[in-house]
Amino acid sequence: MRLFNKLTSWYATRNAMPYWTVLFLDCIIVLFSGFLSYAIIDGSRLMLQNFHYLLYSELLTLVCYLIAFRVFHTYSGILRFSSFVDLQRVAMAVILGQCLTFLMELALVGVVPWFLEIPSIVELFSAIIAIILMWCARIWGKMIYESYARRSRTIRAFIYGTREGGIAIAKNLNSMTDNPYLISGFISDNPEMVAKRVMGVCVYPNDDNLIQQMKKQHASVLIVSPLKLDELRRREKMVNSMIDAGIKILFLPKAREWDGKSTLEMDGMREINAEDLLPRQQIQIDLESVGKLLDGRRILITGAAGSIGSEMVRQIASFNPGELILIDQAETPLHDIRLMMNNRFPEVKAHTIVADISNHDRMEDIFRRFKPEYVFHAAAYKHVPMMEDNPAESVVNNILGTRIVADLAVKHGSQKFVMVSTDKAVNPTNVMGCSKRICEIYVQSLDKAIKEGSVEGETQFVTTRFGNVLGSNGSVIPLFKEQIRRGGPVTVTHPDIIRFFMLIPEACKLVLEAGTMGNGGEIFVFDMGEPVRIADLAKRMIRLSGAKNVEIKFTGLRSGEKLYEEVLNDAEQTKPTFHPKIKIATVRQYDYAEVERSISALINLGFTDPMEIVAMMKRIVPEFKSQHSVYEVLDNPEENTGTSH
Repeated sequence: MRLFNKLTSWYATRNAMPYWTVLFLDCIIVLFSGFLSYAIIDGSRLMLQNFHYLLYSELLTLVCYLIAFRVFHTYSGILRFSSFVDLQRVAMAVILGQCLTFLMELALVGVVPWFLEIPSIVELFSAIIAIILMWCARIWGKMIYESYARRSRTIRAFIYGTREGGIAIAKNLNSMTDNPYLISGFISDNPEMVAKRVMGVCVYPNDDNLIQQMKKQHASVLIVSPLKLDELRRREKMVNSMIDAGIKILFLPKAREWDGKSTLEMDGMREINAEDLLPRQQIQIDLESVGKLLDGRRILITGAAGSIGSEMVRQIASFNPGELILIDQAETPLHDIRLMMNNRFPEVKAHTIVADISNHDRMEDIFRRFKPEYVFHAAAYKHVPMMEDNPAESVVNNILGTRIVADLAVKHGSQKFVMVSTDKAVNPTNVMGCSKRICEIYVQSLDKAIKEGSVEGETQFVTTRFGNVLGSNGSVIPLFKEQIRRGGPVTVTHPDIIRFFMLIPEACKLVLEAGTMGNGGEIFVFDMGEPVRIADLAKRMIRLSGAKNVEIKFTGLRSGEKLYEEVLNDAEQTKPTFHPKIKIATVRQYDYAEVERSISALINLGFTDPMEIVAMMKRIVPEFKSQHSVYEVLDNPEENTGTSH
């Protein structure tokens, strides 16, 4: 037994058996099958009497089989990974070998005196035995390896999902030489699958006893099928019970858009995090139509080094644009974009330009040189507390910068101008949100003026509005991760604060489709899915991190911060579009000349008293009501001066 275990260990730990070993084994099986079948049918005594003649005949038969083995490459496969295709090749090789043997007999019987004619029934029986033994050798080799691999694996795992995704994961794991996981069970939401066996292990129901069943099997890992990730997001109780029980949850990020048919690559499997569990649905866009519109175009992107801008660069570069003009005032991140373009899209002509969008002369020179056909305007100051403290910068960068880029797009004949806005522009409660609403008003009124003929031009202006994006610069999730890493506390402004979240690539896809398909003048709003309570997000991140005794501290709402974000004004309605995730907001129309005068007056205030600047912004956007801000006094001047109506 000890010798057998040593041989098993030696076999299982080798990368693969040499091909000559497999070929030698098959040759032995062919010879053994011939003698055995002759002994069974004609008797062992007759076999011994004709042993020498039978040996010569079998050796010639082996030559025929060697030719067949060569034709079907039966020896080139790895025994431990033998599949139905390998068994099929073995059977075909034996059939061919037997056919060649029959032809050889026709040529040699009566010509070669020592050649023994073997009865057809013996040859048929010999072929059947050879097929069975070769099959058994391969199955046995596979079973030895899998048995050893099972014993050597230390991490027991359950797989959530019994359809294509779960089966594909189990098969791939079992075929990996360095797989650390032993599949101990499957989990199914389908009652018809419960208590059945899949790939030799039991299927368990997804109920309150699941954790107990996993503990019985000593399973410490849950591997989630790609087809079950959306279901897992909806099962908060299941996730929390797994985390509380110390069970790791693994999934394949690269398989988010898996089609259920192609091969799953297991090398990207990682532990799930809070971002992966946020409620959202997969977003599909009409890539073909977007690609046709952007193919060969000169495209300018402002804020190209930012979170949204850089992802738009990557997505647009894949549509084979004629030229990309990438503008940002952040030198180092823009340099990173240049390196990325050189590495990933060397065929795309890209100009990375350090520039400030509020510098009219600089932007005029860029538009004059490159004559962009499409403009994607993503540059903006976006941090609410920062802009609350620096309203003049918000006016200069967000409002003046947008007006300069928009006016130059009209002057130099750009076909489409797509502005990236925010849900904070709806019923704004802070300077940043109000500045973006003023930008929306300007580009909409300019589009209206062009259509009415009061402004000469052909540019179509489209606005896209959405909420928070995961992984963006300044996002709450990186902040929470750092606070958890330091041992806490995790700071949340308010117990009831909620936000909408979307992945950056998903948001940019919608921007591209809305921007390219829009006809001008629209404000497109995106369906952001289900809102997320930030306190619950913090709790889940703490749980997933495994950190102990990390507290959540509520610090109070920041200047200008809302408890919840809106996507539409109360008085606004939406209309459906070409995409179920995109709606058109029907908003109040503004006269361009009036808007232009108001914005010019605001810009001319320069870096004066912040109160005066914000007061002017409130006159332009009457629905701007400050919250948790020093500017609240501007909304209720009578209360603060002691006067009344």
